[in-house]
Amino acid sequence: MRVLIVEDDPELAALLRDGLRAQRIDPTLTTAYGEGLAQATSGDYDVIVLDVRLPGGSGYDLCAKLRHQGVTTPVLMLTALDAVDDRVRGLEVGADDYLTKPFAFRELLARLKALARRRPALAPARHRVADLEVDLAAREVRRSGRPITLTAKEFALLELFVLHPGRVLDRATITAHVWDDNHDPFVNLLEVLVRRLRRKIDDGFEPKLITTLRGAGYRFGP
Repeated sequence: MRVLIVEDDPELAALLRDGLRAQRIDPTLTTAYGEGLAQATSGDYDVIVLDVRLPGGSGYDLCAKLRHQGVTTPVLMLTALDAVDDRVRGLEVGADDYLTKPFAFRELLARLKALARRRPALAPARHRVADLEVDLAAREVRRSGRPITLTAKEFALLELFVLHPGRVLDRATITAHVWDDNHDPFVNLLEVLVRRLRRKIDDGFEPKLITTLRGAGYRFGP
């Protein structure tokens, strides 16, 4: 799981970072509105944690801006405020959950995992890229009208690709999505999986959809 934390309290941010790493979760830390916006719109995260009070703007405004730009990543808001109106405001601007400081780390962890599990349901089920059609709910794939049978891992990789067309996805992002926490990132299985998927959805078709970017990762799209 990859988590973006936008929190300007260095002590709390460090505690969250270390706690999440201990749980084998990959955290990215930012401390201000502008940095959070840049990371949230350019990176691939399973959950975004936003503090309400940030240098350069509020967490409410940042959440609203992300939703306006089409970012559907689940958002958990952190605040020292405990008024009902503040919780309602967070939900109204597009936050998915709300946690009041101080909080127990175990509760934060449970909420992050629950939000991460919800993420696939937030995205449209049917996707079309060139002449490739993917129904994530029915787990059906067609190209030029021809049905294509994929293994579970091949489908998981294709799901990640179609949810992020045109974006460069690095090895860490793909590995975190396709394999569980026990996967050894040094085992060279990713290239094998990409080659198998490419053989099924690209060989014999135009345009080619999977592009390898040496040293960077993979990009999906015509």
